[in-house]
Amino acid sequence: MRFVLRLLMSIAVALTVGFGLSYYALTDGRFFGATQIGPWSTWPDVGSPNPNPYTRAHITREAALQLGRSEGLQFIAATDSAGNALDLACSYRIDGRVPVSSFWTLYAIDEDGYNLAAPDTDRAIRSSEIVRTNNGAIRLHVGQHLRPSNWLELSGYGPFRLVMTLYDTTALSGFNANGMTMPTITMEGCA
Repeated sequence: MRFVLRLLMSIAVALTVGFGLSYYALTDGRFFGATQIGPWSTWPDVGSPNPNPYTRAHITREAALQLGRSEGLQFIAATDSAGNALDLACSYRIDGRVPVSSFWTLYAIDEDGYNLAAPDTDRAIRSSEIVRTNNGAIRLHVGQHLRPSNWLELSGYGPFRLVMTLYDTTALSGFNANGMTMPTITMEGCA
């Protein structure tokens, strides 16, 4: 009887660990193929002709049309730079420099991938339409409350994610990958 109980316990532990690690590899994946830069994460092998198995599984799980490696990279942030989850009840400021790219966009999505831009507003902020600071860095505001300068107006409630897509970029493709930085995300206040 003890043997059967130990066998069932071992099977339960093996299944829990196996499924738990598989879920982690497909969602967060920092140890399996995703790259984390501050609050931003990306899967750099998504557009390559022969991605690693974890990236291939992530692509299958997301079931979204992905950019080719030469077309661009998509970075997603679900937390601010302090590690707090992004919430539509709060306003955020995005500061810094974007890696070299021909063009980039920034938009907000909910957990199901729907764009959260307020009705009758732009769905995204585009690099070609923003005002930069004196030193060439970006300063963007994201939230439901009016902010000066570059502002992405959102609607809704609950958690959200920011998606920054860099088009025609060399980010994470060579020797400069280790020193690459992404803009910071700072919470400005909550309603």
